[in-house]
Amino acid sequence: MPTAPSSPSPSVPAPVPHSTMLPPTGFLRQPQVLGLVPISKSTLWRRVHAGTFPEPVKLSDRVTVWRVEDVRQWIDVQGVPQ
Repeated sequence: MPTAPSSPSPSVPAPVPHSTMLPPTGFLRQPQVLGLVPISKSTLWRRVHAGTFPEPVKLSDRVTVWRVEDVRQWIDVQGVPQ
């Protein structure tokens, strides 16, 4: 007896949006950046401190964001397929 396809598990991440789907301007929180760039959180911060990834902007004590324009430019320079 054939089984019905199972629905995706809630723990399965949603498909990663391409950088072309980003708004022209705005801000990205860390989870959004990590959804676009296939690196770990630790590697992201190592690259920020090394100057090889764009610097984030502090909006408040607990809110850190990256400019969409900076992340898109970094992706374009890296040659990451979109």
